Amino acid sequence: MPSLSVCLWRQAGAIVALGLALPLAASANEQLDKLSQDHNQWVIPAGNYAGTRYSTLNQINADNVKNLHVAWTMSTGSLRGHEGQPLIVGDTLYFESSFPNYVYAVSLKEPGRILWKFAPQQDKFAPSVACCDVVNRGVAYANGVIFANALDGFLYALDAKTGNVKWKVQNADPKLGQTQTMAPLPVKNLVITGVSGAEYGVHGYVTANDAATGKQVWRAYSTGPDDQLLFDPDKTIDGATQKPVGKDSSLASWQGDQWKLGGGTTWGWYTYDPKLDLLYYGTGNPGTWNPTQRPGDNKYSMSIIARDPATGKAKWVFQMTPHDGWDYDGVNESILTDSTIDGKTVPTLTHFDRNGFAYVLDRRTGKLLSAKKFDAVVNWADHIDLATGRPVLNQAMMTKENVNVKGICPSSQGSKDQQPASYDPETKLFYVPTNHVCMDYQAFNVKYKAGFPYVGALVNMYPADHGEVGGRFIAFDPVSGQTKWEIKDRFQDWGGALTTAGGLAFYGTLTGEFRAVDSKTGKVLWQFKAPSGIIGNPVTYTYGGKQYVAILSGVGGWAAIGLAENLSKATEGLGAVGATASLADYTNLGGTLLVFALD
Repeated sequence: MPSLSVCLWRQAGAIVALGLALPLAASANEQLDKLSQDHNQWVIPAGNYAGTRYSTLNQINADNVKNLHVAWTMSTGSLRGHEGQPLIVGDTLYFESSFPNYVYAVSLKEPGRILWKFAPQQDKFAPSVACCDVVNRGVAYANGVIFANALDGFLYALDAKTGNVKWKVQNADPKLGQTQTMAPLPVKNLVITGVSGAEYGVHGYVTANDAATGKQVWRAYSTGPDDQLLFDPDKTIDGATQKPVGKDSSLASWQGDQWKLGGGTTWGWYTYDPKLDLLYYGTGNPGTWNPTQRPGDNKYSMSIIARDPATGKAKWVFQMTPHDGWDYDGVNESILTDSTIDGKTVPTLTHFDRNGFAYVLDRRTGKLLSAKKFDAVVNWADHIDLATGRPVLNQAMMTKENVNVKGICPSSQGSKDQQPASYDPETKLFYVPTNHVCMDYQAFNVKYKAGFPYVGALVNMYPADHGEVGGRFIAFDPVSGQTKWEIKDRFQDWGGALTTAGGLAFYGTLTGEFRAVDSKTGKVLWQFKAPSGIIGNPVTYTYGGKQYVAILSGVGGWAAIGLAENLSKATEGLGAVGATASLADYTNLGGTLLVFALD
């Protein structure tokens, strides 16, 4: 019998303390915020709390990047997709592989020397319910501790010097279809994590654990009654209307108890504003891809939520795609910068959503300031109404039960999925790896059973216009909606971006090209063919006065699930296989850490 994950592809085409933990400082965010300002290191998965993935290092620049070469490499020991990035803290590099989630501490004094390796004993059932490959998006660090999520739902606190387990806690249960793939985020004295599994009817939530002990401090769900959402009906603001959400606003948007299978999983990237003391993240698709089965707006799937990290209480919420009929998860990163709006400087949150629109919100209140398409082929909606925050739909592209709706753009993978963008404060542009893929989508009725696929749609994806361009790497201004330049690629650009003060933007392709691009012009200045396709995120650091750039190669993820799972039918992999049918002609599986430097 095939695994449940393969069944899914084919269908749709208790705290455990292991020892006394030493107390951590109550202001881990202050330490991390300070450390992240030292650009010789890379101590937060997104580079800093704001999620800009930008570095002030400029030893490697547009003039000399042509001399970049491999300094050292290391196998990760895992064949599947690597969607994360290394961390660099002091003289040690840390990273986590895809399942079986090996965590490594590697010496920078003796490059490639493994100081310690942690191999968690996992529930072997977990990979069978991992929706979109057994990926991992990296470890986190705070106060001498490495925090690592494992696929089977356990969060581990590891001594950064020794790799010894200080504590572990289970935040997800694979038997219910729940898994963990995201990078944790330490904030204050807490570690914040999410959950995956919307394609199994998982009721999405965010969990905050005490960083010293692992004890659960709060848990906030994405759908349901106010007490589960940690919403105050009189104080939590609807970003679209700028008014309080009102009593049980989520329940009112669902039919019956459908919210219990409501999806809204939380497996993307999180950011934090220390001045406003707000945590930001996005929620995923509502349970079942068949919108006919779940009338209403299905709040608060497909939403950005701002919370007080100490208590979990929500300050505001903004829903991008009400009553989703396309699987346009809202989990993509929210990048915190300042924007000029009507001549005024505003603290903003910029979010490149799966639905193809780049949202700019006032991050204090959730008010929508701008929403522009970042791929011209987007056709499911004409535009976003700034007064209501709602999309103005193209009804011909609305999916419904037992109807095969063709030519929807973007596909369910979105104009951008989890692959994180970067912001360059010098050019004031965002550098965005994107997907240029459309789809045919036929919804059908599906019944829920815990731990089994709960999709209800047959999807077929293909490059836009059935052409030879499946991805674009773009420099974009989300306020004006202008694309300054683009690089067209054969397949989806599924890896993240890095920008530096050296005038460079780095990114990788599914076929394995790792590139350095002139951030002003988009000219490719250097590239290296990696051993496997790249879905990871580049970082940069210095050691011994020398600047390095590091990237994890290892093709996989939803974009390359056909190659990862040996699938061939176009509708398999939740429709993803059709978009990358020829990928095996260009790359192969295998995880490798690559580190580059100048001559």
